[in-house]
Amino acid sequence: MSKLDPVTFARDLIRCPSITPAEAGALDLLQGVLEELGFVCKRYPFGEVDNLYARLGKDAPNFCYAGHTDVVPVGDKAAWTYDPFGGEIHGDKLWGRGAADMKGGIAAMVGAISSLLEDGWAPNGAVSFLITGDEEGPALNGTKKVLEAITHAGERIDHCLVGEPTNPNTLGEMVKIGRRGSINGVITAVGTQGHVAYPDLAANPAPALLKILTALTTKSLDEGNENFQPSNLEVTTIDVDNPAHNVIANAACAKFNIRFNTQHDGEDLVQWIETEINKVKKGFEGTINANITIPGRPFLTKPCAFTDTLSSAIKQVTGKTPTLSTSGGTSDARFITNYAPVAEFGLIGKTIHQIDEHAKIDDIKNLTQIYKALLVGYFTP
Repeated sequence: MSKLDPVTFARDLIRCPSITPAEAGALDLLQGVLEELGFVCKRYPFGEVDNLYARLGKDAPNFCYAGHTDVVPVGDKAAWTYDPFGGEIHGDKLWGRGAADMKGGIAAMVGAISSLLEDGWAPNGAVSFLITGDEEGPALNGTKKVLEAITHAGERIDHCLVGEPTNPNTLGEMVKIGRRGSINGVITAVGTQGHVAYPDLAANPAPALLKILTALTTKSLDEGNENFQPSNLEVTTIDVDNPAHNVIANAACAKFNIRFNTQHDGEDLVQWIETEINKVKKGFEGTINANITIPGRPFLTKPCAFTDTLSSAIKQVTGKTPTLSTSGGTSDARFITNYAPVAEFGLIGKTIHQIDEHAKIDDIKNLTQIYKALLVGYFTP
């Protein structure tokens, strides 16, 4: 097989409309290319989600490229300048859903290993790919379950790079070495509906809910630390579903999210939330229920030889020394960290999940060179 052109491969992947959880041919395409390169591939379907694990080489260490072929919905298709699943090139950019997040990154990964193998290089160990179709969705049937399955089968990953679009503005700015944890909460207060002129005959859930939200939003959770920004709680919706001015509603509901750093384990924040709810319950004639989940916990990969090698590869290609950051949302790295040191580096994230998502052609090519230099550096004694 001749050297794979990462831009052409990214276009082919974009043309697979793999909106979570649809595979839509993206993993089939990827598997076919990897098998031509000599990788042993295995699919791991869980529920509606399909996943792929591929490995080249039998020895240790096992360096893993991780990512996802699923994408978010396109939104208003008519608002796109170009077909979101057309993979079109206009000017110096590749346009389409997934161009930056993260089919462009996967194409760069494959382009890197393809180029090295064509030149006669072989890893002093193994290179693997762990690609899920469930990163943009609930993330219940993707990376987490694949890791459990391959570990049970005897696989071990020594280091992992996730190809998420980590750079704010230009390629080479930022590597993610950790992420804050996430808590989702839904609080529902149920009272008694009634006429506003007779509040004694009703139990208004809105003030009770507002008291809880006031307590939650006015508390400073922490001031951050040397590796993480402060934790924050954000109310994302408040719903009463009451169009009338003269009716006390029966129920009020609010949703919120907390992004928390390593100064919390998650359970301490859940306990605090429940304490504030119980305070309000004592003076409320109705009921207050909460559904609080912790979909992700904070993690940190401390700077080490692996992150040094990655930073060196980035500087070699771009001339930039990247910032090692823990900012941003969650990713599947939160699962991988339980198995191996993990870092994240990919394309620019300014247009991800937006109308007219795109990636610069030169960025995809340069990312391929970075991933190539990383492999060489990683396996050089």
